[in-house]
Amino acid sequence: MITRRTMLAGAAVIAAPAVVRAQQLVKMKAGMVTGIDQLGLPIALERGFFEKWGLDVDIARPYATGVDALNALQAGESEIVQVGVPMIGAVVRGMDLVALGNYSGNAHRGGSDATMALVARADSGIAKGNLASLKGKKIAASFGTINHLYILALIEKGGLTPADVTLVNTPPPDMTVALLAKGIDAFVGWDPWPIIALKDVPGAVEIIRGGDVIAYVGFNVGMRPWVAANGPKIEKFLAAVSEADQWMRKNPKLAAQVGTRWIPGLKQEIAEAAMEFNIQQADRRLSANNYRAMWAALDRLNRLGFLKSTFDVNKHIEPKHILKVMQEHPALFNDLPPIPADVAIGPGYEFKP
Repeated sequence: MITRRTMLAGAAVIAAPAVVRAQQLVKMKAGMVTGIDQLGLPIALERGFFEKWGLDVDIARPYATGVDALNALQAGESEIVQVGVPMIGAVVRGMDLVALGNYSGNAHRGGSDATMALVARADSGIAKGNLASLKGKKIAASFGTINHLYILALIEKGGLTPADVTLVNTPPPDMTVALLAKGIDAFVGWDPWPIIALKDVPGAVEIIRGGDVIAYVGFNVGMRPWVAANGPKIEKFLAAVSEADQWMRKNPKLAAQVGTRWIPGLKQEIAEAAMEFNIQQADRRLSANNYRAMWAALDRLNRLGFLKSTFDVNKHIEPKHILKVMQEHPALFNDLPPIPADVAIGPGYEFKP
């Protein structure tokens, strides 16, 4: 477990907001994945935003995927984790999860996948911008995660089906090695892994980045009993990470430095390149767009045979806590585009596909 105190001691630059006395801080355990888009969480710790909002937060080691983060949540290692598509599969399998706010995504518009990319070997036969050329290729993805959803959307956009390619289940940190070893023709991943591959694999080509082929699914998630019992703590947490997101949007290079301390082997120049895309999706707010993002992901995974059933997304998103933060502390979001009236939501909102 990486504690608040150890990270604060090693941080290069620490803000000094007025904080609650240590004995009054509410303890909390949080978890994250090794992605640039997850950095709002450690930024809130390093910059003192958790203390400012009355929390003493310990962050578990960064997990390779959201599946690992959810396993830790179920085991009690964390109380809240940052996870996207793996939440969907877990709910289908009976895990009673509740999404409370975004860690990455967009409340103000539908499509958002700027932090995702498809990278191929130079000799793969996959042509830049030509998704039909994926046919017959071996492509790495992490099954049940956002990059799995992204490649399925790219395959469909290219006029292909999943049967037209060979998908290889691979953790993101192993994808660059697999590409170097020519065990795969290409991979899809979230930053920083595509940027790392472009630097470390000779001749590697970015076939596509983003493209708005999916709406990003990235939520702060807790188990339902914990969520029901911890409303005030959740609101403090969401306020702190929202303030961290705003700081990150305004200070991308300093935010990149935080990434080098939390993602093993991440270099400053890679982190800075990735942060350019990350800040486009650092929007903790919820709107109808985020309900539709979860529904669309669930629908695609079910339609293509990767999930056997679906669920009512309304039962697994609880917006009231982030809505309260948005209402009471609007300055935390005043640098973001406003949420259009036709997708703005209130307590008791009911999404209909």
